Amino acid sequence: MTLHLYDTETRALREFTPLVPGHASVYLCGATVQGEPHIGHVRSGVAFDVLRRWLLAHEVDVAFVRNVTDIDDKILNKARDAGRPWWEWAATFERSFAWAYDQLGVLPPSVEPRATGHITQMVELIDRLIESGHAYASAGDVYFDVMSFPSYGALSGHKLDDVHQGESAAEGKRDPRDFTLWKAAKPGEPSWPTPWGRGRPGWHLECSAMAETYLGPDFDIHCGGLDLVFPHHENERAQSQAAGDGFSRYWLHNGWVTMGGEKMSKSLGNVLSVPNVLQHVRPQELRYYLGGAHYRSMLEYSDNALQTAAVTYRGIEGFVKRTVERAGEVPLGTWTDGFAAALDDDLGVPKALAELHATVRAGNSALEGGELESAVEHAGQVRAMLSILGVDPLDPHWASGSGDTDALEGALGVLVDAELQRRAQAKVDKDWPAADAIRDRLAKAGIDVTDTPNGPEWSVGATRSNDEAGQ
Repeated sequence: MTLHLYDTETRALREFTPLVPGHASVYLCGATVQGEPHIGHVRSGVAFDVLRRWLLAHEVDVAFVRNVTDIDDKILNKARDAGRPWWEWAATFERSFAWAYDQLGVLPPSVEPRATGHITQMVELIDRLIESGHAYASAGDVYFDVMSFPSYGALSGHKLDDVHQGESAAEGKRDPRDFTLWKAAKPGEPSWPTPWGRGRPGWHLECSAMAETYLGPDFDIHCGGLDLVFPHHENERAQSQAAGDGFSRYWLHNGWVTMGGEKMSKSLGNVLSVPNVLQHVRPQELRYYLGGAHYRSMLEYSDNALQTAAVTYRGIEGFVKRTVERAGEVPLGTWTDGFAAALDDDLGVPKALAELHATVRAGNSALEGGELESAVEHAGQVRAMLSILGVDPLDPHWASGSGDTDALEGALGVLVDAELQRRAQAKVDKDWPAADAIRDRLAKAGIDVTDTPNGPEWSVGATRSNDEAGQ
């Protein structure tokens, strides 16, 4: 494997060389558990799960840390407005995010630390920053001195004159560009004792402390959404390096899911929750949709695009399952060279999918021609590629909890088989117009029929217009 990744800090593709040969250390900024996860939230989980699977497939051991921010202004405000304890609010939506990740087949992290479980490490980090002259205490708050760190802005490209932290004004700040490490306690809010008084951590401090705790002062990759580059990741980098850590060697950022060109967010009111979307498509179909675009690109959501992706996936799935029905089994094979080249080039999933679809077409042709051995080989390659993308239809994960789906597929099978029997009888009667009409009607409904030496086989494919269906 010669993997190249686009590093946000250097703004260039760089060959990935881990600090420790055969071992990769990865930190992904996880959820701030303030509400129900929407599909924009889980895109990073899907995108960097592909990275992890690709490394694991090359026998690289991966330490994968994904944190939970369970103390935050938004969590406290929403819990207060709802009349619920902040900890119960956070725990409720932490479970919601865990459920969403699991539904989409995202591998569980090596560890999933909570911010509130690492207050001691945060206090120790602040101590180091104060002692080295990079932070200062003021009336119970503690701030990072941005001007004390010469390379501030290198990750995001922000110039110091343009820095706005997005924090409320505070009298104790020496410079408005400084950011908060520790917040003095307020009445009714949770707090912890420190040398500077009771309080709670600032958001940026949390990830630096947790990354160092589990991955050490130097680690390989830091991942997250593009919206985190500034100020969150810029501030993480500054405080960690100012404290003497090398911190992350590669910075990877995924693009947003957008609607109408705007980032999907709760504040815009254009949220599509994962549970709601999964009422319309299966989890593996949603994952195929979210993971199909290049991870750094913006993904403009539309119902049509989601349904098109779902239908495309069903076609791929149908080929694999038809091959299993004919051959009895399809062992997991090896991905194609073209697929590997695409993923090695900054996880180029769109090019990898083009290779996948070409393999499916070749496999379908082999099935139609009665070349079962060739079809099995192609299906094994397809399974290998799909497993890296996390959507291998024969993976046991997708078989669990699929009772409703299986029932629907069974009902559809009864109806389609009845139509095919009528078509077969029409052919026996040499009523060719009736036989063609049945096939066209199925095609219009998105059912692809393939005539093989062993009789007709069908799969769910893309729906077609009247012209495409020959009407």
